[in-house]
Amino acid sequence: MARKQNRKSLSGKLVLLGVSLLCAVSLAAGSEASPIPSPPTHDPHYTDAGFFDMHVCNWPDRATFFLALFSTERFQEVKSIEVFRPDGRKLVSMDLTRYRLLKRKDKPEKHVFMKEIDLPADAADGWYRARITLNNGQVYRAADYLVIYSMGIVSGMTPSQSTGEIAIPTEMKWSPVAGAPYYRVYITDKWDGKVIYESKLLKETRLSLPPGLIKPDGYYSWRVQARDVDGNILFGDFNHGSMSAEATFTAAP
Repeated sequence: MARKQNRKSLSGKLVLLGVSLLCAVSLAAGSEASPIPSPPTHDPHYTDAGFFDMHVCNWPDRATFFLALFSTERFQEVKSIEVFRPDGRKLVSMDLTRYRLLKRKDKPEKHVFMKEIDLPADAADGWYRARITLNNGQVYRAADYLVIYSMGIVSGMTPSQSTGEIAIPTEMKWSPVAGAPYYRVYITDKWDGKVIYESKLLKETRLSLPPGLIKPDGYYSWRVQARDVDGNILFGDFNHGSMSAEATFTAAP
């Protein structure tokens, strides 16, 4: 989740970030982009009911889409979560039956409600707002600023193979993505389909593998997520994100 203690230092960098985002959007869309607003005086993603965020996602084998997210410890109290466009039109109601359960040591359980939304043809930059209604009728409002742009996908992943076996790797590498200073790696054991490793947020295009993670005769896949920011008072956890295609390899006996 977004880190409150980093927000003040990040605010001073928003002008430069805005310029780079505007250039990217103009190149992608071929039209004049909306100006990035000044940072608000308080973080609009947080409410007493939970945390709201929106992402513009570029995943393999599908068109660019929105990912709406609301995380809360008060999940038993939530009646509805509605998301609205910058012009006030309703975008979606989130499905409260679809969530990720977070169990945290010495903290209450948290539900992370998530909804993938096809990017509307007339999607616009601006504040996307959430209205969270509790069972007792109490209403909370949150907001996230979005710049509509499709981030490039990581390529040049090593190790990657189509046939044969490789020696047990000690690190993974990939090519950088323009506008993506942060990366996260996910490794899956292909024999049982389980994610066995999720890296911390990385600032380099390489990952040193923990000793013993990759086993002899193992069959693995891995992906790299790229993203533009890490906790921001305007853009939340991140604005633009992409996921690489799956790369696979087999470790030698």
